[in-house]
Amino acid sequence: MLINTCPGSHLGQTISAKISNFSEMSTCFLGIVPLSNYPPLYEHDDLKEMLDSNKDSLKLEAMKRIVAVIIHIIWNSIFFFIGMFCSHCSSLQVKKLVYVYLVRYAEEQQDLALLSISTFQRGLKDPNQLIRASALRVLSSIRVTIIVPIMMLAIKEAASDMSPYVRKTAAHAIPKLYSLDPEQKDQLIEVIEKLLADKTTLVAGSVVMAFEEVCPERIDLIHKNYRKLCNLLIDVEEWGQVVIINMLTRYARTQFLNPNMNESLLEEGSEKKAETPAMAKRKPYVMDPDHRLLLRNTKPLLQSRNAAVVMAVAQLYFHLAPKAEVGVIAKALVRLLRSHSEVQYVVLQNVATMTIKRRGMFEPYLKSFYIRSTDPTQIKVLKLEVLTNLANETNISTILREFQTYIKSMDKDFVAATIQAIGRCATNIGEVRDTCLNGLVQLLSNRDELVVAESVVVIKKLLQMQPEKHSDIIKHMAKLTDNIQVPMARASILWLIGEYCEHVPKIAPDVLRKMAKSFTNEEDIVKLQIINLAAKLYLTNSKQTKLLTQYVLNLAKYDQNYDIRDRARFIRQLIVPTEKSGALSKYAKKLFLALKPAPVLESPFKDRDHFQLGSLSHLLNAKAGGYQELPDWPEAAPDPSVRNVEVKDSVRAVGTVTYRDTGALWDLQGPKKLEGSEKSDSASGSESGSGSEESASRSESEESEDGSESEEEEEEEEEEKEKKKKKKELKKPVQESERKCSFHANVYQPSLYNWALVSMTLHLVLCLQTIAPSSALKNYELLHRITGEGLSVEYCFSRQPFSPDANMVAVQMQFTNNATADTKNLHIEDVKLQSGMRVKEFSEIELLPAGETATAVMGIDFYGFSVLQKFFVSIQPPVGELMRPVFLTENEFKKEQGQLMGMNEITEKLTLDMKCRNEHTIVQRVTTAANLSRVPCGSDKECRFAGRTVSSSSLVLVTVATKEEGAAQLTVNCEKMVIGTMLVKDILLALTQ
Repeated sequence: MLINTCPGSHLGQTISAKISNFSEMSTCFLGIVPLSNYPPLYEHDDLKEMLDSNKDSLKLEAMKRIVAVIIHIIWNSIFFFIGMFCSHCSSLQVKKLVYVYLVRYAEEQQDLALLSISTFQRGLKDPNQLIRASALRVLSSIRVTIIVPIMMLAIKEAASDMSPYVRKTAAHAIPKLYSLDPEQKDQLIEVIEKLLADKTTLVAGSVVMAFEEVCPERIDLIHKNYRKLCNLLIDVEEWGQVVIINMLTRYARTQFLNPNMNESLLEEGSEKKAETPAMAKRKPYVMDPDHRLLLRNTKPLLQSRNAAVVMAVAQLYFHLAPKAEVGVIAKALVRLLRSHSEVQYVVLQNVATMTIKRRGMFEPYLKSFYIRSTDPTQIKVLKLEVLTNLANETNISTILREFQTYIKSMDKDFVAATIQAIGRCATNIGEVRDTCLNGLVQLLSNRDELVVAESVVVIKKLLQMQPEKHSDIIKHMAKLTDNIQVPMARASILWLIGEYCEHVPKIAPDVLRKMAKSFTNEEDIVKLQIINLAAKLYLTNSKQTKLLTQYVLNLAKYDQNYDIRDRARFIRQLIVPTEKSGALSKYAKKLFLALKPAPVLESPFKDRDHFQLGSLSHLLNAKAGGYQELPDWPEAAPDPSVRNVEVKDSVRAVGTVTYRDTGALWDLQGPKKLEGSEKSDSASGSESGSGSEESASRSESEESEDGSESEEEEEEEEEEKEKKKKKKELKKPVQESERKCSFHANVYQPSLYNWALVSMTLHLVLCLQTIAPSSALKNYELLHRITGEGLSVEYCFSRQPFSPDANMVAVQMQFTNNATADTKNLHIEDVKLQSGMRVKEFSEIELLPAGETATAVMGIDFYGFSVLQKFFVSIQPPVGELMRPVFLTENEFKKEQGQLMGMNEITEKLTLDMKCRNEHTIVQRVTTAANLSRVPCGSDKECRFAGRTVSSSSLVLVTVATKEEGAAQLTVNCEKMVIGTMLVKDILLALTQ
């Protein structure tokens, strides 16, 4: 339905009325300030005509102007009613801008936004994935409970969308709907469970974020997807990696045992010897393979460019890894110290926490924490904290020399922190205590009063450890009372003199006399210490200080601060005995002059490790909203089988029948028939008119499966006998013989598709010629004859189906014995595979005579990887070899290409090589770079190719469009964006060299 927006229509009159009343409505949007005060900003009279125009270019310009001024002021909401109807425009660019505008103002103009619900519902059916995603984004931004059912239905449909971008948007909409209506939690969990099973990296991060927002307690949803998430982690977008890693950290703390449990038991055992028998009965710790999988797959992310990803991996290793392996994160965290100051601040907060328990891993990078003059104060203080935590008997001399330099800084807060750091070093390392104390005493002669004051406070704490050895320092500090004016420093000196007055019996009364004179002018904290000093001197030297004490108590009795008045009354009753004095006054001396423990100077980061590192709660040292506690390690290991993904026997059987029954048909009619046969058990009932046909097809497929399996077993036995009798026949490619046997078995086997094989015999030759590679196979060296002591091995990708398993890539191995002696029992041992990969080894070659060559074929399921796979030697598959050719008609190619547009399409412009400007050469070079099939095309200037990935059967479409003077355009359509990107590079290289 089209809406007429011409000036004469009802809508046009409504728009005109709204524009004409614009100045009157300004009060609603801007309060008491009228719009007339802003003439330059609001001269947009032509917007109405541009929005009413039938030209998309004018509408596009109008929407650009509206969106551009969104950030200025809220007056643009007047155009909401107009912009809403522009969403009917056919222009893609206009629609995108309208959706941007509607997302901004949908919450503020809820009533008007409800009028456009039908527009968004139509947008959800749009062929373009960007429009579908934008429509869902706008729909989920409307905070009106009445449309919750519509939003739920839209999210469910989007979760099944073909485009991963739309499914990602559906995952983003789930938390919005949950915050709007928490009662929808059960239905949203079903959608989350479905999206968690998605194998696309684009969706993984978003759905895990939705999981964390809606149902973080449902750990059971992660069990089946744990290994998949670990394997996909390296390819997920950066912010998705952060979310997944944090979630997997908490998951691992509930599902695996503590890898450091033996060390913790030993520590406890040293304290509690009675528990030794129980420790002896405990089994030695063996790390769960899934625990190791998580650590192994996250380790490469320490080299990520994103600081948040590195920090997430670092906290994962700190909380989950064995102590011997945690050290790998140190280098990555030190690298982040070259980033911006904001990143440095967060990293240093976490490093300061780590250095308390894992000091050793940062000691090699001590110089990286030296302070630069350009560092902000908060960065300097944190680096000081790290340096103090790393200080030990070995490096303390270096660190103290560094601290001496820092004391000369002009930043007074930094200098005060440095003095406190020196005090902590002296407390923790007894060998340098005297050195630090002497250095601090020298600072007492500093011209800066703040430096002196901080030194006095630190010296006071150090003197409490050995006061009898440092009476000279106490005398020196007593003389500073005339010069130091900082209240905390004066109070610290008075406390020291009062506490150790017996060591300075001649100086203490004189200090009290001076303090009594200035009592009324002192700060409250100093007054309290004067009262304490008077009380202690009265108890130890009452002859000289009795009158002074009474004078001070009388002054305090009438002080304005009630704390001081209360303290004076309490002390008078306690130390001055009277008839009314209680029994407590007898113990006054013990109360005031009791031995006090020396203060422990601890790091402020000591107890922060109970918060998860990298979290906001750890940064603030307080539990933030939405923070989830890190679970404790379980006492006993939970059942690891919950993470096993079971493959049903029926599904596996159907897959086997499909391949074996239609192996030749695959070459004959391509992927369309193959997919149909795979789904025959589930789809034939719905497509056919009767259930009897469905049951008949199933019974036939089961019979064909049994027959094909028995025939293949017989063939394998015959081949083994022939190999034992005639070993030299191995010179011929084994893959060819296997393929021929498979082909004949398929033709004469009583299968559901026999009619197709018989009726399409004439078409067979044409299809095989189309799919067969047009150039020689490229060989790669696997083992050099010198390294192999005369045995050399080469391999190539035969580009033929691997008969035992259709999901494996066939790798043809050629063994050459260059030695003078025979080689026996050639086989593969101890294959090291990455998670998800499988290998079907070739049969053992019992004898390879000198100077002879033998060929064997093995199958490898690379599980979608295109990186080096390490055995004793390495096999590196080009991405083009991970595909198998398929045949498509021109119409089928265009239909599939139309469904793989947008983010699934990669286009590159290139200039063809002089020798590569004819159709034959282009086809030859493309099929050499990738195992693809030529697709018929009615145009002479286009070459089309099609194929599927071997492991996941994802469709790959390639188009090379030639233009004048050697210019060309390469287009690759593939659901796997990583494979598509790598394939574009390989084909570009093949066409331009």
